[in-house]
Amino acid sequence: MSHLIITPRATEKAYGQSLKNTYVFNVPLDANKQQIAEAVAEQYDVTVKSVTTAVQNGKAIRYSRSKNRYPGTTTRKDSKKAYVVLAEGSSIQLFEQAEAQTEEKK
Repeated sequence: MSHLIITPRATEKAYGQSLKNTYVFNVPLDANKQQIAEAVAEQYDVTVKSVTTAVQNGKAIRYSRSKNRYPGTTTRKDSKKAYVVLAEGSSIQLFEQAEAQTEEKK
């Protein structure tokens, strides 16, 4: 089995989802749901209930070498997100650590 590199998304929407026992991760484009579930279970030692994936198309951006020379458009890289729902009683301590650190600084 190849080792997948998955990273949690640190956004306000992802934080709101984590309160409902759903965690959002950035995953490689070629990863399937079974591989993602195995990687999350192995990396965070939790039981995965279900996985939903979404591919986000890269944004179109404009570029130009100078004022009027060779203008054009291109797109940024596509990205893939995985919404992982954990079984009852399982949780990942992602945002709780960040909250504890901010409370200590106060």
